[in-house]
Amino acid sequence: MDFTSESFERGPELARNASALPATSYNLSRILLAQSRTGCVFVPMRGMQYMAVIDAEEIIFVDSQYKRWVEVAWRGFRPDQRKALDEAVAYQVVFYTPEGADTQRRLQGEFHVAMTLLDSRRPHPATANVLAMPKR
Repeated sequence: MDFTSESFERGPELARNASALPATSYNLSRILLAQSRTGCVFVPMRGMQYMAVIDAEEIIFVDSQYKRWVEVAWRGFRPDQRKALDEAVAYQVVFYTPEGADTQRRLQGEFHVAMTLLDSRRPHPATANVLAMPKR
């Protein structure tokens, strides 16, 4: 399946809660997004059979069984409220299906695992060593 031009739909908002994303997860999501050529990142979450989609505004989660329907969205990230880069980032979790609250319980941990795997598979800049040349 080609995910470069996908569109997603969502039903009415059923509930909304405040939450916080650990700094390591938030920071990695921003790094992956900054390196994306399309303005979004598709993160397969194989352990849950979900797909996460990161863009500048939000992170959405869709069940592989219902590929076009957003079940949960993380919105309104507030990185400006943290005092250091290693602090969690507040956000709002929005549920669009009755199952969304159950899904949310697993999302943060599984999402970080999936992003880490995706990050490990992308090309990283090569490192260079500068050697001292002996004097003549």
